[in-house]
Amino acid sequence: MNTDVDWDFARSVAEKVSSRIPSIDNPTTLEVLKDDLYRLTPQAEELVAAETGLVSSAGAAKAQVTDRMGWVDANLASFDRLLRPLLRRLAEESADDSAGGGGRSLDGSDDTQTASDRLLETVTEALGPWGPKVMPTVTAVGQTIGTQAKDAYTGASNYLSPKVAGAEVGGLLGWMSGRVLGQYDLLIIEDERPEDQDWVYYVGPNIAALEERHSFPAEEFRLWIAVHECTHRAQFTGVPWLREYFLSLVNELLDNVDPDPKKALDTIRDAIADRRTGNAPSLKDGGLATLFATPEQRKTLDKVTGLMSLLEGHGDITMDRAANHLIPSQERFHKVLSERRKNASGLSKVIQRLTGMEAKLAQYEEGESFIHAVEAAGGRDLFDEVWAGPENLPTIEEIRTPDLWIARMRAPHAV
Repeated sequence: MNTDVDWDFARSVAEKVSSRIPSIDNPTTLEVLKDDLYRLTPQAEELVAAETGLVSSAGAAKAQVTDRMGWVDANLASFDRLLRPLLRRLAEESADDSAGGGGRSLDGSDDTQTASDRLLETVTEALGPWGPKVMPTVTAVGQTIGTQAKDAYTGASNYLSPKVAGAEVGGLLGWMSGRVLGQYDLLIIEDERPEDQDWVYYVGPNIAALEERHSFPAEEFRLWIAVHECTHRAQFTGVPWLREYFLSLVNELLDNVDPDPKKALDTIRDAIADRRTGNAPSLKDGGLATLFATPEQRKTLDKVTGLMSLLEGHGDITMDRAANHLIPSQERFHKVLSERRKNASGLSKVIQRLTGMEAKLAQYEEGESFIHAVEAAGGRDLFDEVWAGPENLPTIEEIRTPDLWIARMRAPHAV
């Protein structure tokens, strides 16, 4: 079983997908936008620090205004850093399996196509009402994979081939590259080219397109976006323990990945059984990753979801508060972007649900509601207790029921 990812192929797929999305390519517009965001990012950092009290321990933010493929390249590099330990472990386990007498299959059969079809049918059933909508595409992909891989791989191992993995990553990044406005790129590995990490990225063509479509005042909108991204940087570099804690959750998820396709199919079948009894999460809760996660993985995913809901909600609230005296149009910006998040349709809606993007979009609202409820009960001082340590972070249940977290924070601490 080949457990590598063809990153070059991923980039090629992303480029093809991205090129189909209309873009603004006016050099003058993009050059002005670039100059503005380089100038506005330091101002945004100061505004965030004044509003939140979070000051980066890593120095001033590094801003990079890029095109869509520049954003794709940055994310491919991040994926490479994050997944490298997992891929190395899977490769070692694969080598051990080969030395022990061959590869693994779903059911002991050498009929790769049959195994592939069976897995695809199982997955499609697990998707419930969404299954028929994606079945034609899923079937076509499965048949292509099964035919091409028959001579080299066995059973569901095909899905871990470098080209397939690259196509999955590239397709998702290519689609997202047409929607993302900005992103804070976390420092993942301190001793591996740190100059290529810890950047605040802005996707120039997407920002310019949104400004043009809605006649946004450019200076205001660009500062508003900069404040949001600088808030995320302040969270991860201004709260001493947060970066390491977040990466520990990611590593916990990766450590629980099992390359055995038989176990993967068992997990999927368990998800179907749970769904029929009403005990399984839905696609809305986090896409396929949550739907097909093991119980251990779901516990970690719940921690990640709770944390990201808090951070995204905090980012949205801060971008509305930190520069409200400088951005008269922010209420309109907020309304337009909220509608943009909610009103996806057709293929975009399916992609959002399958990949968990729909759940991520819900995190903004849930996080905001949590923060408003906490501040109503105890002001900013009570909310700031979330930054005291990992033990003070709200669970996803507490995010959705803030009174639970408020009661926990007000309870006498055990001695």
